[in-house]
Formats: sequence, structure tokens, C-alpha cells
Amino acid sequence: MIRCAEVEKTYTLGSERVHALRGVDLSIERPGFYGIMGQSGSGKSTLLHLLAALDRPDAGEIEIAGKAIHTLSEREATAFRRKGLGIVFQSFNLIPTLSASENIELPGLLAGEDRQWLRKRSAELLDLLGLGERGRHRPEAMSGGEQQRVAIARALLYSPPVLLADEPTGNLDSANSDRLWRLLGKVAEEQDITVVMVTHEPAAASHCERVFVIRDGTVHGTIETEGLDAGGVAARYQQFIGAA
Repeated sequence: MIRCAEVEKTYTLGSERVHALRGVDLSIERPGFYGIMGQSGSGKSTLLHLLAALDRPDAGEIEIAGKAIHTLSEREATAFRRKGLGIVFQSFNLIPTLSASENIELPGLLAGEDRQWLRKRSAELLDLLGLGERGRHRPEAMSGGEQQRVAIARALLYSPPVLLADEPTGNLDSANSDRLWRLLGKVAEEQDITVVMVTHEPAAASHCERVFVIRDGTVHGTIETEGLDAGGVAARYQQFIGAA
């Protein structure tokens, strides 16, 4: 589903060159819920932006669902993001004047999709995410957790094979965060897709089936989370970081 080989990315900030990624190798071969875990500045968000075709690597290869996205033109990358990927950010990015259903349907409306299909699809997604009675509500009438679930529904509009989530619970309290992590695992299982979440939180990572630990722009190892709670994940994570 996802393959990164020797991926490098360097940014220039003033007179300084910052090596964000230094030869990242990563492979995910089947659908499921996966995490990329690292501290601020480790390169995890840079990696997610490359996976989302929002930027291009300086070197290396990135494949998603068999497509070499590192070779795409800007127009091709835009088309791929529209239907080949779902992307969820920390901020919900909902249009405040639109209802939940309208926010979900908006990408399809902009693409000229059939309105009847869009209404049916948005209703299906609202039911999937436990928001079946909230379709007519605007964001201001919804909790932060509900708004993030609407954002996830919007990202799933075209049933993409991969859903990327960048710190999706950063604006949520602990109860809503836990609910959302469980929901992402449910979505991965029931929709048979690959969900990849960037996080720095052991509690979030413990809900993933496998976690890739990144530090200083490289993947230092993986954590298989079966049987581990947040404390267990934190302990394994510190082993990798301490050994680096």
C-alpha cells in the first residue's frame, strides 16, 4: 500500500540548510491503522506531507497504492489527492456557513459529481462515524470531536485506499481524543483502508497496530503494539530514542 525508499528532503531557512529527512525507508503492505511517532522536529510531519503529495522529495521514491507519487506533476498530484487520498489535519477546516452534510459533499460538488450520489454518500459516512442525526447542523453547533469526525467523513468521500491524519486530536480533550483514535481503527478495519496517523503521543500510538519511530529524519525502528498500553508504547519508544 505504501512504500518509501531512501527518501530525503532538505529545506533552506535563510543561510541554514535543514535536513528534514535523511534516507527514510518505510513499508506498509496491507490495510490497517499505523502510526508515525516522533518528537517535534523529527521529520514526521514532513514525511506525511510527502506521502500526501503536498511536496516532493529531493531524492528517493514514494509509492502509494502502486502509484509513484514522487514523479507526479503538480496537476497530477492534485488529481491524486482528490480521489486517491484522504487527508485529515489537526484543524478541522470546515466551512462555517455549511452544514455537516454540505461540508462532506463540497469536494464532490466542486468536481461536478451527481448531487443525488453525494447526498447518499454523505448520509452513509455520517452514519459510519456516529453522526447520523447531525447532518443539518453547522460546525458552530457541534463539538470539536464531532467536527473532526465530519472532517474525516469528508476525507472518505471517494473511498480512498489511504487516509493520512496529521495530529488529528491536537485540538480535542482526552475523552474525544480516545474516541477518535478508536474510530480511526474502526474505519481502517471496516472500510479496508490504510490509515496512517502522525503523533507524538504514546496514548494515540497505542491504538495503532504498528508504529514507525522517527528521529532526526530517519526511521529508527517499529513498535508492534499488540498487548501494549500507552505506558508500554512509551517505554518501547524511549528504547529507540535512547539507542539513537
